Amino acid sequence: MSDPVARESTRRRLTAKQAATVDRLGRAAVEVLSREGFSGLTIRMVAAEAGVGAATAYTYFSSKEHLVAEVFWRRLASTPAPPDESPDPVDRVVGVLRHIALLVADEPELAGAVTTALLGKDPDVEHLRFRIGREIHQRLSTALGAQCDSDADVIESLEQLYAGALVRAGMGYASYTEIASRLEASARLLLT
Repeated sequence: MSDPVARESTRRRLTAKQAATVDRLGRAAVEVLSREGFSGLTIRMVAAEAGVGAATAYTYFSSKEHLVAEVFWRRLASTPAPPDESPDPVDRVVGVLRHIALLVADEPELAGAVTTALLGKDPDVEHLRFRIGREIHQRLSTALGAQCDSDADVIESLEQLYAGALVRAGMGYASYTEIASRLEASARLLLT
């Protein structure tokens, strides 16, 4: 458990044992989601799947939205953007957007749950939404490189493009794989 994200929680710093419990709860949440969907997911079910008490699970997660947002945050934070040595900032931005869009593409129940969870009003979700947004912002800034300094509006537009794509995928208008391709086309239109 040397990964700094594994030792961090929305609510507090974690010991190694606590981090292992949070990790177990996150993996269990993905399993329960795959069987029950977001509407059937409960913290109690996840706790049972993870082999921990419900009270213990609630010490880490205030709601199922918080739990799902935490799963996505940990996945994003522990999966660095793929290296892209392209001299073209458009190609680098496209790589970042595609990578983020595909983080949950193979898990449709998790993907839909992430969209729903991130739209929640739980204060712990709001905190994670800020962290996720900051991470995406940083990755886009890095991909744009020197061009980034000249136009902050470009990054904001790319962030809105990603957020809109996430909502469209969550609403079932397209799969996350299709959304990744649409994001690429849209980003190229925006940046060229």
